[in-house]
Amino acid sequence: MLKAYRELEHDGLVAARPGVGTFVTRTLADGTLAAHGPLRKDLQRWLTKARLAGLDDESIEALFVNTFHNAAGEDAA
Repeated sequence: MLKAYRELEHDGLVAARPGVGTFVTRTLADGTLAAHGPLRKDLQRWLTKARLAGLDDESIEALFVNTFHNAAGEDAA
């Protein structure tokens, strides 16, 4: 784990603060909206499918949040 943190720090992605913790300073993702265009289109298609399946906005949000948290948990394992 320490090696991973050191590599991230070397790459300028995190900064260690002794006694406080390690903090993300930047990400690898392109921050421009144009870079997210394909993802946005995929998400719009998914939303259309969810609505056609009869889900309302609250159900769509709950499904997304639940799936997001489960995926984050799987990534950590």
